[in-house]
This record gives sequence, structure tokens and C-alpha cells, in this order.
Amino acid sequence: MTPSNTAVEWADPQREAAFSAWLRPLTDRLGLLPSTLRAASADASFRRYLRIDAQAGHSLIVMDAPPAHENCQPFVHVATLMREAGLLVPEVLAWDEPQGFMLLSDLGHQTMLDGIDQGNAQANHGRYMQATDALLAWQLSSKPGVLPPYNEALLRRELQLFPDWYLQQHKQFALNDTQATTLQKAFDSIVAHNLNAPSVYVHRDFMPRNLMIPHAPPLHGSLPPGGANSPWGGPAANRSAAQQLGVLDFQDAVHGPITYDIASLMRDAFLTWDEDFVIDVTVRYWEKARKAGLMDFEDWHSDFGAFYRAVEWMGLQRHLKVAGIFARLTLRDGKPKYLADAPRFIGYIRHTAHRYRALGPLLQLIDEVEGLQAASGYAFGRV
Repeated sequence: MTPSNTAVEWADPQREAAFSAWLRPLTDRLGLLPSTLRAASADASFRRYLRIDAQAGHSLIVMDAPPAHENCQPFVHVATLMREAGLLVPEVLAWDEPQGFMLLSDLGHQTMLDGIDQGNAQANHGRYMQATDALLAWQLSSKPGVLPPYNEALLRRELQLFPDWYLQQHKQFALNDTQATTLQKAFDSIVAHNLNAPSVYVHRDFMPRNLMIPHAPPLHGSLPPGGANSPWGGPAANRSAAQQLGVLDFQDAVHGPITYDIASLMRDAFLTWDEDFVIDVTVRYWEKARKAGLMDFEDWHSDFGAFYRAVEWMGLQRHLKVAGIFARLTLRDGKPKYLADAPRFIGYIRHTAHRYRALGPLLQLIDEVEGLQAASGYAFGRV
């Protein structure tokens, strides 16, 4: 989500009237101050978030999610799962499901991204450790059959966004038969690698922009990550709410590859780290996950390299998908700011394709699309 301080505008007078009618009884019951209503943030969907103050001195968040475009049921469902896992998430205080209005507790104004020092990676190490603690708590609570599966059909549907929107619509690049075959073979390999990973709960957009530095404890409190006894470093119950990061934008959560969220966290949509920092955080996550029993798969328990390679293949799927999504947000939804970060994703894609011999044809195709010249000798050290 992107912070905003702009006033509230309504494109539809009827929806504005419906909102006012919904808010009126809540104003009396919760001591709200309607005159303080202002824009809080918006995201890549049709949802937007408003902030409103209460007489008691705290603020609350209103979600405006037009039901013709947004289904709030997954948000409520996943929020419940995350709270049960001990994560700090917004509390649903009121919900008008037919009209798509929701009142939530406010986790604050500052995202983890806001507080990051991009010029000094190690200065952010503690925050990333907090993020991995939250991620592990989420993954350890996983149960099959509760969330939609991140299956082959979904993986392929997401990958198809790259040729449909990034190549064809944004780059106006028409694939010839050879290039189409190259892309299909790459997609086949990516899907096969990722389906091989064990499945856990997947946030699906777990990155600093969706993690909050809370300004106050949650309304009714929640256990710190891991419940009463954390399996990775002492009793988690001894941690205060200030030591937790809040989690947002979780409504698209699924049950799928354990590699996805750590890839999302460390190959960020909006900032880039040198690989030494990426590996540092990832290996510490792997050590905690191994201690918690989440790395009992093939040789992952004993070989970080095997796990890291799987993370890279998972990240590749995400980067191709997001490049397509950012193009669609610009061309279809009129949100050009997202496409400005597309070069970051192309860089991630080229970085991974450069590393693996099987992805050499994909690298060549990407370089043709981008008008780049592949570095000579790029096969050195590839696997």
C-alpha cells in the first residue's frame, strides 16, 4: 500500500451516501470523529483505505472495497488465521459485507519500507529478523485444505501475465514460434521446480511495504510469533507487541511453496539488496526454519545451497508475474507508477537466468526484448 494524505473523494455519490449511512451508528458507538476522515493509502487493487480518529485519541482504518470488484471474505478469513498464528494483523471491528465497508484497528503510519536505510543494508538486519519471525509463525500454523492451493494452474496463469501484458502490451513485442517455444520451455521448468517444494501458508506479497512498525499494541492483544513457545530462539511470549511487525495485504494468501514468501521478502518489488545481504538474511531464515522442522525435505536440512536454488526458481516465477502485473496496472488500470519499477524485475529475471544453464535461452530472449547484449562468458559458474 502507498501512504497518502489526500482528502477523501467519492466518484459515486450513491456510494458516498451509503458509506455515510453505514458510518453513522458506528460514530456514536465507538466515539468516532467523522470530520477527521482522510485518505490513508491505496494499493494495486480497487480497494482503498481511509483513516478516522476517535475521541479516545486513537485512529481506526476504514476499508472501502466495492463489492463489484473486491471480495472481502478472504481478508477476514486470513486475518483470523494469522491472528491465531500469533501475528499482529488489523482487527475487524465492523463489516458491511454487501456494501464492502469495513472498520479495522490501525497498525500505524510507518511501514517497514519507510524505516529502511537503503544505503546501509546491515542497519536493517534487525527488522528483517522480525520479518522472518513473523513468516515462520505463519508457516508453522499451516494446514492443508484451509487456503486455496498454489497449484500448477495458478502458477501458469500468473506466468502468462508476462507474455500477455509485459511483452505484447507494454513492449509491443510479438514472439515468433522459436521464441514462444523458448518461453514455454522456461515456464515448464519453473513450474516443475516450484511444484516440487513442500507447501505451507503463503502470504503472496510478503515484503517491507506490507509490514508495519506498530505505534501501539493491538486492541485485544495477540501472542508474539510462534505462540507461547517459539521453536527458534527462546519463549516468543516474552516479546512485546513493539517487537512484532504488523502484517497487511494478506487477502490473496494460498497454500503453496515454502520458498515463495522468503523470495518475495528478499527480492523486493521496491528496493534491491546486494546478494550478500540477501543470502545473509535467507540463511538465517533457513536456520530458524530448519530448527522448527520446516526444512525436512530432500537435502534442504543439510544443504542451504539446495534450498537457496529453490528460492531463486520461485523468485523467477514471481518476477515474471509481477512484471506482467505492473504492465497491466499501467495499461489497463491507469496506475503508471508501478511500471517504473519493472526494470528492477527484469534485473532479477536476468540475474537468475544468468546463473542457470537451463535458463540460457530465456536470458537471450529477455535481452532481445530489452535491447541488451548478454555479457560474454556468462556461463562461468552456472549450474
